[in-house]
Amino acid sequence: MIPNDSSGFTLDALAERLGARIQGDGSRRVYGLATLKDAGPQDVAFLANAAYLKDLATTGAAAVLIQPEHAEACPVARLVLDNPYLAYAQLSQLFDPFLARPTGGVHASAVVAEDAVLGDGVEVGPNAVIEAGVILDDEVVVGSGSVVEAGARIGAGSRLHANVTVCRGAVIGARAILHSGCVIGGDGFGFAHDGGRWHKIAQLGGVVLGDDVEVGSCSSIDRGALDDTVIGNDVKIDSQVQIAHNVRIGDHSALAGCVGIAGSTRVGKHCMLGGGVGLSGHLTICDGVHVTGMSLVTNSIDAPGVYSSGTGAMPNAQWRRNAVRFKQLDDIARRLSRLEKRDRDA
Repeated sequence: MIPNDSSGFTLDALAERLGARIQGDGSRRVYGLATLKDAGPQDVAFLANAAYLKDLATTGAAAVLIQPEHAEACPVARLVLDNPYLAYAQLSQLFDPFLARPTGGVHASAVVAEDAVLGDGVEVGPNAVIEAGVILDDEVVVGSGSVVEAGARIGAGSRLHANVTVCRGAVIGARAILHSGCVIGGDGFGFAHDGGRWHKIAQLGGVVLGDDVEVGSCSSIDRGALDDTVIGNDVKIDSQVQIAHNVRIGDHSALAGCVGIAGSTRVGKHCMLGGGVGLSGHLTICDGVHVTGMSLVTNSIDAPGVYSSGTGAMPNAQWRRNAVRFKQLDDIARRLSRLEKRDRDA
């Protein structure tokens, strides 16, 4: 790994890390990332969308991450590769000052159970609580005010930001990132009704998160009622997402903000759920499904592709007229069927 220090990085070093072809002065040093429009002489910029070609000619960047077909139009040094956006993502890790390796050690105000097992380089912040039987593998960081309840295990290199709750018995894989306010393994919404009142169903399952999972702030992943709730490897979950008990999500899927998934639904691998998508319970979504924002899915999906529901915003008066017509669709369909039958019989 290229050392991240105040001396910055040479373009030669960045090109070697990215597997890019450099055109320009490779000895020049850079110290940050910026957009084409805002970059200065110490920054690297990137062109990942042709809509921003207009900013390329006037960029003040030291160098630009760029595809081969646009390289000749670049007025400054360039790092030429096929996927500039991916390269930008990779370089962002170098320039993030908060991604430093943990310093290790337990803050004096933290509470750590005597039988908790802490690996090498583990860092536990102020007022954090590590309960009985917890295992924190090497270089885990537990942020201030976070709670890891009894019997939980967190894999090597994972980071809990401030005020994260990992509930009893939860299993978190390696290199997870859990953002502030998220709750992993709270009780699922399980109740039985006797006609007069609700009776709580104890949630006896657990939660298992794979490796390289990221969970956004204030998101909740409920523990299973009997079996575990399981989140696969490399799943990315945005903020304010609700994942109910016994849900399973396949590897490499991504959920944008405010997605809600009801109990026992299965989501395949390489799926993408846009912001505000809702999945009803007990569904199966196959691999490779993309559901666009604000869609409601009430039936299983067994073929890969892009799926949508709902209507776009429109003036209220127009929407009210259309809403009336929606209610008339069944009657119109029946009348049309009768007319078609009459024509066939004529």
